[in-house]
Order: sequence, then structure tokens, then C-alpha cells
Amino acid sequence: MIQAPRGTRNFPPDEMAYRRWAEGIMRRNAELFGYGEVSTPAFESLELFTLKSGPGIIDEIYAFKDKGGRDLALRPELTAPVMRMVVNSMRSAPKPIKLFYLGNCFRYDRPQSGRYREFFQFGVEVISAGTPAADAEIIALAIKNIRDLGLEDFRVKIGHIGVLRGLISGLEKGVQTSVLQALDREEYDSLSSMVSDDVAGRLLNLIRLKGDASVLDSLGDEAAHLRKVMEHLSLYGYEKYCTIDMSVVRGLDYYTGMVFEIEAPILGAEKQICGGGAYSLAKLLGGGDLPSTGFAIGFDRVLLALEKAGKRPEIPSRVIYLLRAGNVPSNEMVKLAADLRNSGIAVDFPLADKSLSKGMKYASAMRYPHVVIMGEDEWKDGKITLRDMSTGKQETLSVEDLIARFS
Repeated sequence: MIQAPRGTRNFPPDEMAYRRWAEGIMRRNAELFGYGEVSTPAFESLELFTLKSGPGIIDEIYAFKDKGGRDLALRPELTAPVMRMVVNSMRSAPKPIKLFYLGNCFRYDRPQSGRYREFFQFGVEVISAGTPAADAEIIALAIKNIRDLGLEDFRVKIGHIGVLRGLISGLEKGVQTSVLQALDREEYDSLSSMVSDDVAGRLLNLIRLKGDASVLDSLGDEAAHLRKVMEHLSLYGYEKYCTIDMSVVRGLDYYTGMVFEIEAPILGAEKQICGGGAYSLAKLLGGGDLPSTGFAIGFDRVLLALEKAGKRPEIPSRVIYLLRAGNVPSNEMVKLAADLRNSGIAVDFPLADKSLSKGMKYASAMRYPHVVIMGEDEWKDGKITLRDMSTGKQETLSVEDLIARFS
């Protein structure tokens, strides 16, 4: 028996109904904030990802040559492809450009709980804004998505790469990158080999800065942008979820300002479910200076957190199951199913002869909420019996009334 490749999954109908429910919430929220959906190819030029993340990423992704000898890769994330699309074909679009996406990504990771080789990512990007309002909106949208899915225990940690860069601005570019990468990996002991003891001490003091917005007072004017972001988040009513945490660092050069992470403690050590921040990637891809802010939610990890928290909802079926009894011709059942479907009502019915009792058992096993029974006597009068499968209650209706109720 051929199995699915390691690190991938199959999603049966009940799982897909759950995932589509979650996707629907995220899509509606993005649209509420004025974002439009986009989609990019599942594979891209390998250079797109090495430009963004460096050549070391090749060991972590699915890279290959096509039949023409071109170096390609399955996308390991979606920000770079979306920015490539913007640079290719949307540079003249009205600014800011507000985009969202949901798609599958691929990384050659060791599979473990909540981590797969094919995984799904929901994200948004606001391009050519670069203001505190834009940064706060991105964080607010991420929070709203997670809240609306039903997850209650989560926390948002917010930092600012720009403030850290200010402490090392006099160093060579390569040294700055090494310092930020060390901070990102929490390799604090290595700082002494890169910077003076004074600079190392100030960096360590800065990344220890944690708390509410008042902790920013010690930073003076350097933190004016972050204060404004926190002010906006309080207007959204989300300040209770947010903490200033200057240890949130990104080791990649294109991150420029505010950065944030969202954690779900119920997931244990692998608790991050969302990450984002302000960046300047378009310039790297040949598109000029387009300051941007975005986030990516680990779709699979959020669903896992919901499940572990006991918050996974039952997604009810909307399908009516149609049965006939007595001598009602099968053609009559097919005709009624067609009429209901043409009225926008989801209907299933037996595709082979099935007794009423077996049909009811099937409807129960499939968790169909309602069964319509075409009884011989009722059908002669143009009526049907509607059974509520959760309560067992039955009532007799005309076909017109049935259509009116479920349309």
C-alpha cells in the first residue's frame, strides 16, 4: 500500500470542513480590514529564497532543477513570493497595497507534533506604509483572527529591531548582521567576541526590557514609534494581550522596525503560532523602497492549539438526506433532489436501492442534520416528511415550504 510522503497529511471531509471554517474566519477578517486575496505559484526561482534568506536555506527546502536546467524550489514561505509578485506587476498599484493569502508551503524539516514538511500559512502584507498605524493594524488583525477562532490563552510579544540597530549603527554591516543573528538565536555569550563590553552590556540590558508600554519610557525618543503602536493597540482594545519584549529579534537584514510574535503556551516548547514585523524586501528584489509590514500565522499550529485547548468546534453538515418510502418512483426522488439543488439547498440521496431503515442509519452515521422522507401517501399530495435528526421531531411540509425554509 502506497502511503502519503513523510511529513504530509490527508484531510478527510470532516477535517476539511473544520479547516474551511477556520480559513473562512481568517479570510473574512482580512477583508474587514480592507485586504485583498492573492495567490502565487507553489514553486519559484531558487534565487528568490536565497536572496531573502541566504544560501544556507537550500539545505532546509525542496530545491531542484527542472528539465530545462533551471534552479527552482517549492516555496518554503509566502512573503517572498508575494513581494516578488508586487515587484513584477503591482508597483503602479495605489498605495498602500494591502494583500492577504493562504497556501501550502514546503520545508525539509524533521516531522514532529505541529511541524510538517508540507504546512499551511495564512498571512497579510501592507506595502508602502511604514507607519505606526500600519504596524498596529497588522498586529490587531493577527489578534482578531486568533481570538475569533476561539483561542483564549495566547500572548503577543512586541519588540523593535530599529532600536537594537541604533546601538550598533557604528559597526560594519557584517558585524551588525552577526550581532542580530546571535541575539535571534539567544547566543548571548558570543557577543563579547563581536562588540565591546560596553555595547554588549547595553544590548543585553535592552533585550531584558519587558512589560507594558510604560517600560518604553526608559528609551526616550528612540521608542516613539513603538509607543504609538501600543497606543493604537489600546484603541483596538487589545492591549491586554500585548507585552513589550525587546528580546524579540530577527536575524535577517531586511527587518527594519517593529517585530512581534504570538505564542500559545498550551503548545509547550513549540509555542509560536504567528510572527511578523516591519521589513524592506522589495528593494532586495529590484522593486525600490517599499516599506512593508506583515505577519504569517502557522495555520496548522493554531488548529493544534485549539484542539489541545478543547476549543475545536463541531462543524455541522448542511446536507439534507433524501429518502423514499413505499412505491414512490426513484425518478421522483431524483427530480426532487434536482429541484432542491437548483434552489441552492445541499442534498444527498441513495445512489442505489436502499431500505428506509438502512437509509436512516446511513444519514445518522453521516451526521446529516435533516432527513426528507417521500412517503407514498404524502407525496401524492405534494408533501414530504421532514425529520430533525438531533431531536427526532418530524413534520409534514409542502415542497415549497421546504425550499423556503432552507434557501
